[in-house]
Amino acid sequence: MLVLSRRVGERLVIGDDIVVTVIEVRSDGVRLGIDAPRSVAVHRAEVLEAVTAANLAATDAGDDAVESLRGLVAGQPAPAADPEPGTDEDRPGR
Repeated sequence: MLVLSRRVGERLVIGDDIVVTVIEVRSDGVRLGIDAPRSVAVHRAEVLEAVTAANLAATDAGDDAVESLRGLVAGQPAPAADPEPGTDEDRPGR
């Protein structure tokens, strides 16, 4: 890791087309301006980590889903889902 000291207004150039400029230095943090081509993704690490964690959680299948898929692979029909309350399926005579 390269560690540099920069003052307000000073820049850091990465490659040929990315420029990082120190905008403001406060007691609680530093504001940076990043000038990069649209083809270069620039993300805050904590946001990227949160999105990655949410995507992983979304792919986690529950036990019921796994059993239903196993039934489909084995050639057995999946169990019928219960109708939602308030639908016509749960009202007699309709």
